[in-house]
Amino acid sequence: MPAITFPTPIGQMTVISTDGFITAIDWHRPHADDSTPELEEARRQLTAYFDGSLTEFDLPLRVEGSAFQRDVCDQIAAIPYGETRSYGEIAKALGAPAQAVGGGCGGNPIPVIIPCHRVLGATGLGGFSARGGVETKVWLLKHEGAAGLLI
Repeated sequence: MPAITFPTPIGQMTVISTDGFITAIDWHRPHADDSTPELEEARRQLTAYFDGSLTEFDLPLRVEGSAFQRDVCDQIAAIPYGETRSYGEIAKALGAPAQAVGGGCGGNPIPVIIPCHRVLGATGLGGFSARGGVETKVWLLKHEGAAGLLI
């Protein structure tokens, strides 16, 4: 699978594609430097996101997982920049338990682009499965100006 690695404020990020679609983001892969149109565009958009000039991604995405995983990712992807939703709100929209939604968020293969950091627990931050865990989630929320509840 083609992949490209580049520095970000939250660590070296590797974006992976399959058949022209972005399918994963990983922080633990060895350095990769493949050049495909979708990977170059992902790097451009992520760089713009991190420098504050992009608030909405427009990339070809494919979530590889169960139908429920794809549904959870669709709900997450609809959360606007700078806003948050609770696991419970997403659960209600899907007619599923909040714990299942938490598992779906944790299984999001394309964090940041599919912004699972924007999903919070009823009484706290909830988890974050990407590199850096909750500290990275807090950084991303502050970056987006969605951190008023954290201060």
